[in-house]
Amino acid sequence: MKHLLIVSIAGLALLGTAHAAGDAEAGKTKSAMCAACHGPDGNSIAPNFPKLAGQSAEYIVKQLSDYKSGERTDATMNGMTAALSEQDMADLAAFYASLKPAIGKAAEDKVELGETLYRAGNSASGVSACAACHGPAGGGNPMAKFPAVSGQYADYTVAQLKNFRSGARANDAGSMMRMVAKKMTDAEIEAVAQYIQGLN
Repeated sequence: MKHLLIVSIAGLALLGTAHAAGDAEAGKTKSAMCAACHGPDGNSIAPNFPKLAGQSAEYIVKQLSDYKSGERTDATMNGMTAALSEQDMADLAAFYASLKPAIGKAAEDKVELGETLYRAGNSASGVSACAACHGPAGGGNPMAKFPAVSGQYADYTVAQLKNFRSGARANDAGSMMRMVAKKMTDAEIEAVAQYIQGLN
């Protein structure tokens, strides 16, 4: 009986934390307000705005929720998310997750160092391999809410790694990205960002 009670409570707890199911078609309609920066197909044309196409729905919902709560700060995104409901976030996430990301091209002079860092890290300075969390092909880990990085703009990735390094961005679980980025040099950040831009 005691075991059954524990299982029932655990089940109710899981139900309480479940998010609304997203509707990609509804998300497409709602994405009109996002298209100016992120593109109508989720592939932004400006390298300082992230590509959202193909990103996991779980990660997008987390980021939108963090912007809405102020845990992640950006003047534009904090304003854009203020009126979003949980259903709106789920719908937008489902829409962007359904799209195909456009893969860029890496700067050839940065590929060797970038690939080494992405696949093996830097044992001398304690930088973990990016592939451990983001996957060998950059597809991320939706269950852990680790983002897909494949094809992401190098400019955006550089900015985020530097934000993690400085602490300006602090919405990473267990400070994982902050701990990694603090050990990275500017040259390493640039190289891995370039490698990611061409990763598929």
